Amino acid sequence: MMSEKIIESLKTEFIKTFGDGDMRLFFAPGRVNMIGEHTDYNGGHVFPCALTLGTYGVIRKREDDKLKFTSLNIQAGKVYESSLPDLKYEKEDDWTNYAKGVFWAYLRKGCKIDKGADIMISGNIPAGSGLSSSASLEVLIGLMIRELYGFDNIDMVDVALLGQKAESEFVGMNCGIMDQFASAMGKEGQAIFLDTSTLEYDYAPLELKDAHIVITNSNVKHELASSEYNTRRNECREALKDIQAVEPEFKTLGEMTNEDFERLKGSIKEENVMRRARHAVGENIRAIDAVEALKANDIEKFGRLMNASHVSLRDDYEVSCPELDYLASLAWETEGVIGSRMTGGGFGGCTVSIIKNDAIDGYKKKVSEKYKEKYGLDAEFYVIDPGEGAHEIK
Repeated sequence: MMSEKIIESLKTEFIKTFGDGDMRLFFAPGRVNMIGEHTDYNGGHVFPCALTLGTYGVIRKREDDKLKFTSLNIQAGKVYESSLPDLKYEKEDDWTNYAKGVFWAYLRKGCKIDKGADIMISGNIPAGSGLSSSASLEVLIGLMIRELYGFDNIDMVDVALLGQKAESEFVGMNCGIMDQFASAMGKEGQAIFLDTSTLEYDYAPLELKDAHIVITNSNVKHELASSEYNTRRNECREALKDIQAVEPEFKTLGEMTNEDFERLKGSIKEENVMRRARHAVGENIRAIDAVEALKANDIEKFGRLMNASHVSLRDDYEVSCPELDYLASLAWETEGVIGSRMTGGGFGGCTVSIIKNDAIDGYKKKVSEKYKEKYGLDAEFYVIDPGEGAHEIK
């Protein structure tokens, strides 16, 4: 749905549901990660960019302490109600747990919020695509709270961190910082090179001469995603603990070089845990090398590193799935595709590819036909340019 249409629908439906009066409108984007997958909770580097797809929201302060949430996408018309003094995770509250969690994170930080709010959201991030609809929602709510309640001491990095806290501690999905950071800090035409151990970051222009970023949605989401995500975090923690028993100066896997890892991998007791750590270390180096390649205008090298990233995610980290592997293999064998890999948490969702402009139509046609033939599913394609981070729409 076009953004103008979403905005008009939100305004109209908000008035129908909550009545007329002052309302404020905000947007927070989804993200795609170009390279550096499952490194953000291992103290490594990531290279995401914000999308022009995202979550829109309207908010108005209430006179009581109630929070009322509704969505135009999910169970349209249903209003979920909570109260500020009694914020807790409730399974039946569905998606609003992410929103409640951000209010909870602000309160835990010591911010005084004594009045509730009416909130209506709508978005155009495809469900289950792995383009970070949850982080987009968290950053949207975080920015709304900051602006509505006047917390001038909260900057956009804080908004990202509060969103991460909400998802990790309130919802219980022990996520890294990348998704929220990209949604909060995105810049048009740029990707963010972020060191997740220090939160130092830099912007790098994604100026792809004669090429575009193409996201391909597999339209599958396997149930493994959330449970296996937490398992991978624990496995990486276990690997680090084994390494620290020999060389305690390593505080994260992201501090290690490939040479460090080869020297110390024998100290990791379990074979599968060793492979998880091998991915985390190697992927961090690939992310650093990829950004250097981009700065040197070596887009072919960037593409080769993307391909290697997918192989590592498939074989060592084991978070891919047959559908994503097939999409990646179709891309690799298509002339004009510079690089392609799965992106996001895994077990479904999307691939991200860099494709020469004159090859995009052929790629879409080929992948549509072959993917449908093999899996009976329709692949969806988004040709994207990096977009702005979260902001108020005046």
